[in-house]
Amino acid sequence: MTIEHIAVWTHDLEGLRAFYEKYFGARAHDKYINTKKNFESYFLSFGEGCRLEIMQMPGIPASENDVYKQFTGLVHFALSTGSKGEVDRLTELLRGDGYEVVGEPRTTGDGYYESVVLDPDGNRIEITE
Repeated sequence: MTIEHIAVWTHDLEGLRAFYEKYFGARAHDKYINTKKNFESYFLSFGEGCRLEIMQMPGIPASENDVYKQFTGLVHFALSTGSKGEVDRLTELLRGDGYEVVGEPRTTGDGYYESVVLDPDGNRIEITE
């Protein structure tokens, strides 16, 4: 078994697509539109492995989770850059462009070198080597 994709709701489909393309090299597949449900989505690919589906539909309420606290359920996903230097570079690029860094680059107790940033919707992204 492998994880095929993870999905997140957004209120700015095009903005979130552009964020993942610009900073993480995502490749958006063709936009899916279901006119009956007023639903739109993209699947974003990051090379091999799990894809990210970003979805938009009127009436989906904003998340009530506090991005600074931990709750049950999906908390974050990680994107691997391939090197510590790239973790540092990307973290600083995102910070400089106004995105919030909620976890500074560090080696964790389980051996990952990572930082944690918030995407435009407040989703936690671990940037790993």
